[in-house]
Amino acid sequence: MGQENLRDRIVFGGAPHVGESSADYRERMAFIQAEALKRRQQELLEQSSPANAPSARIRLWERLHQVQLPRNPGHRLIAVIAENTGLSADDVRAEQRLRANPPPPPAATALPDPSL
Repeated sequence: MGQENLRDRIVFGGAPHVGESSADYRERMAFIQAEALKRRQQELLEQSSPANAPSARIRLWERLHQVQLPRNPGHRLIAVIAENTGLSADDVRAEQRLRANPPPPPAATALPDPSL
């Protein structure tokens, strides 16, 4: 399994490669764990970055914590999500409303009949 396959996983106890020394194995595992920690730290920064839209910050929070945005506007996680994402509770509730009532799909525009 290549490191590119490990992007969203933290590997614990991966098997040593054939012919790999114990020292090389420990070094490889330390590298993989350090990379995973670095990615997580970057994602934690991105979840509160003003450069990201509120919906993106909330989705990132959901993925990092493996919890979906509650549907109840009074849920206690609203304050936690708001604090972790740098948003207001009203911003988080606005995302709840958008998800509960998604905008209708754009109407299909009729193309002119080429035979006319």
